[in-house]
Amino acid sequence: MRMDETLVSADGKNSRAVLCQRCGCRVLSVGTATLAKRELLLPSMKKKSSLADESNPDTELLVEHWLVHDMFTFENVGFTKDVGNVKFLVCADCEVGPIGWHSLEEKSNFYVALQRVRHE
Repeated sequence: MRMDETLVSADGKNSRAVLCQRCGCRVLSVGTATLAKRELLLPSMKKKSSLADESNPDTELLVEHWLVHDMFTFENVGFTKDVGNVKFLVCADCEVGPIGWHSLEEKSNFYVALQRVRHE
């Protein structure tokens, strides 16, 4: 799946709001995240409660993400319990995810997978 070039402004920021695919909750406002390419394995989309309990989930390799450096930049996002040294990002309203990933070793990097959200 190729990224839609209209999602990124000239300065590399998101040119549209980032929303939950399922419920439409706003995750990020326009201009608050930077496009980043990094290979990350994310479990299949599920409810928050099943993400932390599953020992060997189905995963998907995702490359294009919105990168945020401060968790307070998010409009609505939730975090799972620690899974190893990672917390997964989920929609704060419907708790479906993971829509993104945060390593406890990289304190100020929060990734939201473009394929796991919609844009408006």
